[in-house]
Amino acid sequence: MTALQSIPLTTIDGAAATLGDYAGKVLLVVNVASKCGLTPQYEGLEKLYREKKAAGLEVLGFPANDFNGQEPGSEDEIRQFCSLTYDVTFPMFAKVSVAGSDVHPLYRQLVAAQPAATGEGPMRGKLAGFNIEPNPAPGILWNFEKFLIGRDGQVVGRFAPDVTADDARLRAAIDAALAA
Repeated sequence: MTALQSIPLTTIDGAAATLGDYAGKVLLVVNVASKCGLTPQYEGLEKLYREKKAAGLEVLGFPANDFNGQEPGSEDEIRQFCSLTYDVTFPMFAKVSVAGSDVHPLYRQLVAAQPAATGEGPMRGKLAGFNIEPNPAPGILWNFEKFLIGRDGQVVGRFAPDVTADDARLRAAIDAALAA
């Protein structure tokens, strides 16, 4: 088991977990938020999950309230929102911090393993246009940043928040990881 796979996590239901629980699968780790302009990405992520789950893909959602307070709810509220609004069936985890001084160890390791994101740029400009100070690189830029982890537990890709689940670059990387 890799160091990344052994980091203690908590599911949205409060159960202990690790990425090692998904050993042998391809993982798409996404920091999510319920009150963000990118929140409709839940729909595409769920569609991607349903389409590729049988091939070995797991989409893992990590709610985070680090960007403009866009995930203020409790785990129960988040679970209900995801279920009722987007029929999310992929695994969800307890809220974590992905930015600032208290970044969760999972996100510290993900960023260290993959400091640059595919598709980086347009979102940073949009945030600046809204007078929002972007989180400095290599940190997580915003909600819905995506990390792709191969079957061997190694990070193989990182995608900017505005790279959606149907983006050809993300799809090609997922298909390559599934085929590996």
